Parts: sequence; structure tokens; C-alpha cells
Amino acid sequence: MQTGLAPPVPEPQTVPEPQTVPAHKTVPAPQTNAERGSPSGPRPRSTRAPRISPTVASPRGSSDAPVLLSAVGLSKRFGQNVAVSGIDLEVRAGSFFGIVGPNGAGKTTTLSMITGLLRPDGGSVEVNGIDVWRKSREAKKGIGVLPDRLRLFDRLTGSQLLYYAGILRGLDNETVRKRSADLVSAFGLEDALGRLVADYSAGMTKKIALACAMIHSPRLLVLDEPFESVDPVSAVTVTEILQKYVAAGGTVVLSSHGMDMIQRVCDNVAIIVRGTVLASGTIDEVRGEQSLEDRFVELAGGREVAEGMEWLHSFSN
Repeated sequence: MQTGLAPPVPEPQTVPEPQTVPAHKTVPAPQTNAERGSPSGPRPRSTRAPRISPTVASPRGSSDAPVLLSAVGLSKRFGQNVAVSGIDLEVRAGSFFGIVGPNGAGKTTTLSMITGLLRPDGGSVEVNGIDVWRKSREAKKGIGVLPDRLRLFDRLTGSQLLYYAGILRGLDNETVRKRSADLVSAFGLEDALGRLVADYSAGMTKKIALACAMIHSPRLLVLDEPFESVDPVSAVTVTEILQKYVAAGGTVVLSSHGMDMIQRVCDNVAIIVRGTVLASGTIDEVRGEQSLEDRFVELAGGREVAEGMEWLHSFSN
């Protein structure tokens, strides 16, 4: 296979780059429409999240910050197994939102329904006021996705994959090449560009996939375990990139088992157990006087005491 960037293709119509919103501060816990009030009384109930525009965006930390992602009553069943049971999530613009939960809690299923990768059995999802399932194509223009169990066109080289991701998103040839160079430099992938993605390590595959998710400058990044298999140095780099993205007005929703990382970089968090949100709000509101890890263990059912297995303490010769 030929390495390097794919040969230029006829330029599609350029898609205008999304407008960023001003940097924000810490976002408070989500409120219901009935709870959000004004000096003259409660605001009228609305069934749609307001669209973001530079004229309505509020500083991060304001209760008036527009809702970028709204999920209401999401449910999903696989046969007799209930994976997600009536999940509600509200993520405001400029938020770094973490989702945590034990294995099998429904995190990946929830993120897949939010991004239009898996159709829910019930409920609705809106991104920037656009219904993800009724207007899927329009909604997905503003979403960047790093899914679980990556499925990439791994018989392409890294540069070809980035080029394909940009063209697929409607970017012109020059824009794709410039942004690809910036992303490759940021993620430290210069030496891997000419190699097939199939030959990448797990960590490199994660980074090239994240670069593909960001190339069209989406308003919302939804990342499922973005730091899994990523070495500590690369994890720091990825974290800094995401923090700058959020500071410029972007919004990140990610799942992770790393409680310390969630507690350190996220401003809001939701704890999902058995397909249900058991706690959601700012980091301080959810953890209370405990660490986030202790609060998570408490909600997940407490630590299990391992009994028996005395044979493990009598070592083989």
C-alpha cells in the first residue's frame, strides 16, 4: 500500500468551522427546568435544549450556561438484560463531564446512544438543540466520538486515515492537511504517519482515533475510556489538549475508571450503577466529605470482602 497522505480528491464544499464559545468556569450541578429561576420567578418549561451561539453563551460556572447535551429517559435492553434504565443527563457548554461506574454499569451503552451509534429503546437525546435520532446527520456534525472497541480502517496509514476522516467531515483538502499536521504534532505521531494503523500499538491507535475525532473541531467530544492503554506521558499530553479545548469553549464527556484523573480534571461527574444514574453534579457535590473513589464504592455497593482462597497463601515450589 502506498504510504503518506492519500492523493487529493475533488474538494467538497467547505463546512464552516464551528464557532467556539468563551472560556467558562466550573459548571454547577444540573438543574431541572422547574428549578432554574429568575428574579421574576421560574422560567417556562422547555422541551429542547437551547442552541449555542456567541450571543447567548454564558461564562462557565453560570447557571444560565446553555445546555449542550440533554439525554432524557434513555433505556436499552439486550434480550432479558436491562443495560440502561431511564438515564437522564444534562451537560452544559464548556463542561468537562466525567461518567464513572463499575464494569457492566451501562456507561458504554449510554455513550453509544448519545452519539447516535446505538438506537435506544426509549428516551431522547439532543445535542445543541438537535435531536440525535430524528436529525442524525445534522446532530453528528457537532460531535466527535472516540468509541469503545475501536473499529478503524486500519489498512490505511496514519496520514491516510486522518485525511479520510477530514474529507468525510466535509473539510477541504488544504484544511485537512493543515489540521492533520497540527494534530500529528500535538499527539506525537510524526514517526508513525507512514505505517499502517494495523501495526500501531494500542496506545498509538487510541491517539490516532482521538485525532480523527477532533479534526472537524466539534462542539462536543464524547470519549469512551480515552486513557486506556495510553502511557503516562501521552496521557498528560492528551489531558492538556482536552483542557485547552474546554477552556476555548468545547465540551467533553468521557468515561473512565481512573477516579484520580476524573477528580483532577472534570468539573462535573455522574455515577452510573446498574444502568441508572445514582449521583450527578459537580465533583464536590457528588463526593461530599469523601474522596470520589470512596463515594463511588459506597454507591456501587461497598467493598466486597474476599474470604476463603487460603490455598493462595500456600505457595507452590
